[in-house]
Amino acid sequence: MAHELETLANGQTAFASARLSAWHRLGQITEGCMTAEEAMTEAWLGGWNVRKIALSGTEVTENGITRIDSPDKWMTVRTNPQTRTTEYLGIVGDDYTCVQNEEVAEVLNLLVDQSGAHFETGGSMRGGRSVFVTMKLPEAMKVAGIDDIDLYLAATTSHDGTASLRVDATPVRIVCANTQRMAYKRSKGSYTFRHTSNVKTKISEAREAIDLVWRHIGAFEAEAEKMINDTLTMGEFEKIVAQVWPLADDASDVTKNNSKQRMSTLRYLIRDADTQKAIKGTRWAGYQAITEWIDHLAPAPSAEIRATRALTSAGTDIKARAFELLTV
Repeated sequence: MAHELETLANGQTAFASARLSAWHRLGQITEGCMTAEEAMTEAWLGGWNVRKIALSGTEVTENGITRIDSPDKWMTVRTNPQTRTTEYLGIVGDDYTCVQNEEVAEVLNLLVDQSGAHFETGGSMRGGRSVFVTMKLPEAMKVAGIDDIDLYLAATTSHDGTASLRVDATPVRIVCANTQRMAYKRSKGSYTFRHTSNVKTKISEAREAIDLVWRHIGAFEAEAEKMINDTLTMGEFEKIVAQVWPLADDASDVTKNNSKQRMSTLRYLIRDADTQKAIKGTRWAGYQAITEWIDHLAPAPSAEIRATRALTSAGTDIKARAFELLTV
């Protein structure tokens, strides 16, 4: 499944969202903002007790069964939040330190302190091997005093040794695996804590990372401000669209017709749509038009399939390419 969210034995999904349902319509939706404790409870992230246990193997030969211990590798396991049974997560090295989900949320608490930010989403993916928690910052970034962009702090980590504990400042609200990948691509600042013996010490010093994050948010704001203050002619926009969706010389008639229909819709979005009215004629409008087409108007058998496609690597790659071309 594209979202990769964990389904528990009781049928519930290990995901929670404050006030808003995600595109996949899964998990628990809370009526108000969440605290760290509520995010852990509602998303079934609390009380996992992720831990390392000794790793060994067995060899069966004609001479019998031999047990072989591994001195430098360990197995990570958790207590299932619903069944309370012990479950395998991954294989890690000797210096790997387990970080609990509660500590992942605490990292965000340390970063924002009393700023008014609140927990927005939380979830478990790949059978508990990966988790994410996001906070929505209290103030949206306003581009040129016109366009509001919500900002989030996202903390993600793995419990199987495949990823470090990472904090990103991003305009993407993580609700699944695909949005996590998109958040990484759109991240405007990140800080990584390796799962080593001093990871807890680093977490206690997490506030030092926020300066880097805010500098990157400022850089993104400046980048967006430049786009909103730079004009974009229809001819320039069409050339960029042609680079985003290149059309081969030997393309079929169906492909050529689809390209013409897409261009027609994009012309309408950038020139006449109410969604671009306040930013009409700018490079920022060009980017928003392309994003709107991918997210809401691209042909698809269903709205869910369109949403899935918009958030997978194909959709995010197109958006990233468009952003790159429009900021040149």
